[in-house]
Amino acid sequence: KSSNMNGRWFRFIFCLLLLAHSSLQQTAEKKRRNGKKDSANSSAIEELRKQINDLAQELNLLKEQQALQTVCLRGTKIIGKCFLADPVKRTFHAASEDCIAKGGVLSTPTSGYENDELYDYVRQSIGPEEHIWLGINDVVTDGQWLDHSSSNVRFKNWETDITLQPDGGRSQNCAILSTTANGKWFDESCRDEKASVCEFNIV
Repeated sequence: KSSNMNGRWFRFIFCLLLLAHSSLQQTAEKKRRNGKKDSANSSAIEELRKQINDLAQELNLLKEQQALQTVCLRGTKIIGKCFLADPVKRTFHAASEDCIAKGGVLSTPTSGYENDELYDYVRQSIGPEEHIWLGINDVVTDGQWLDHSSSNVRFKNWETDITLQPDGGRSQNCAILSTTANGKWFDESCRDEKASVCEFNIV
């Protein structure tokens, strides 16, 4: 009788162990399946996130292109650039910051063609006797003229026939394009107030 009871208890405990094992296996399987599901969900969410970021970037690019087209329609186009005149007279740094806020930089001709186009545009848009700031300065090292990207200025159009420009030394660290001198450049004090032209690269 005692051995019968022991046998029953053994079978009962064995069954319990089997049930527990089976239950643990199911739980593990569920976790594994859920893990796969979670992993699939998180990769799908990641993919959606990437697509949304890509769309946002494309939208921003389209906005920039549209803004640039509007600017160019108001100003004038040349090869690879467009100019937009601002007759309001400001100091060099204020004019430069204003251009940057609009998404451009102060005009900086890199060839005789660009200089002539800028000169003609200033005469027509601002006036035949106006001067504009150029996007160059030698604030850091006197005599070393740099553009907005801190690169050495390669093309120069200083007035050298009548006066030997640049001639202001440390007191004149910014430059202007003069319409009265046929688009020649002069150095001036950065604190003077001049009109300006912003330039925008057309890609």
